[in-house]
Amino acid sequence: MINNKLVLAYIGNGKSSNRYHIPFVLQRKDKFVIKTVFNPHIHHDIWMKVEGIHYTENVDEIFYDLDIDLVVVNTQPNFHYEYVKKALESGKHCLCEKPFMPTRAQSQEIFELAKEKGLYCSAYQNRRYDSDFLTVQKVIESKKLGELLELEMHYDYYRPEIPEGKNSYSSVSSYLYGHGCHTLDQVISYFGEPEKIHYDVRQLLGKGRMNDYFDIDMYYGIFKISVKSSYFRVKSRPKFVVYGKKGMFVKETDDRQEEHLKLFYMPGQPGFGLDEPKHYGVLTYYDEKGMFHEEKVPSVPGDYGRVYDGIYDCIVKGEEPIIKPWQILLQMEILEAGVKNLK
Repeated sequence: MINNKLVLAYIGNGKSSNRYHIPFVLQRKDKFVIKTVFNPHIHHDIWMKVEGIHYTENVDEIFYDLDIDLVVVNTQPNFHYEYVKKALESGKHCLCEKPFMPTRAQSQEIFELAKEKGLYCSAYQNRRYDSDFLTVQKVIESKKLGELLELEMHYDYYRPEIPEGKNSYSSVSSYLYGHGCHTLDQVISYFGEPEKIHYDVRQLLGKGRMNDYFDIDMYYGIFKISVKSSYFRVKSRPKFVVYGKKGMFVKETDDRQEEHLKLFYMPGQPGFGLDEPKHYGVLTYYDEKGMFHEEKVPSVPGDYGRVYDGIYDCIVKGEEPIIKPWQILLQMEILEAGVKNLK
């Protein structure tokens, strides 16, 4: 550590590091210093270099640097196990992009190694801090919906060129692994482990092709959560729809952090990631006197950087990790079960 700041290094210098990680860390200069970024072709990639960061094509510079406290692995998923394990064996805390590992067994092994070494290790589940998801929690906790009956969560795209461009199947590059990990983590983090799960995971273009559709139902007593996604949605379904015995809440639009990041409008700039009134969800319900209400709900601000705040509090202040190993292991178990019959 340098002046009570954690020293970070990134393995991988692509979209993930430069769009979803580094911009948020740079807003937390009181907690973090980014020292090194590794990419095997670092001098030929397209991303603008950040002043003050050392860029290298030699990954061992990270593993053998005694100043580095936390290694962030942002590579393709099939390299996660190798790099996370080596970081832990080098005495570094570790944060890994999603999906955490290709298998639950590898995830279990990594967590056992981290525990043995007394190190922090977790997955980057930034979608816990999506504005839309935080707003859904706010509505549920208001109790205006009454007893919960059903929650629909959609993660839709119209990107047919992605599955149409892949002529082979791989579990780690499946739509469920790549995107379902976000919505599944949201469910697990807020509602816990379901009593039972029903899977409908498909290859719409046929066997031997990419998984491009999933519909997973998770049951908590009479309450059902449906997590649905497809690459073939010309028009997206509402991001969240919650039904209770007294009302319902509809959040049509997504969290806007990703939208702004894609436009290179970064954290710290005015209005970054914030919903406008036209994006607010609509709450419809009957109150205790039987009076009907329909009102817009101002969105709770999102902030992917809160993952890093939690890491700092865990490593430096000794607080409990926000993203817990059992949650990641359960997610990996569900992902593996979802694709087990695909080939």
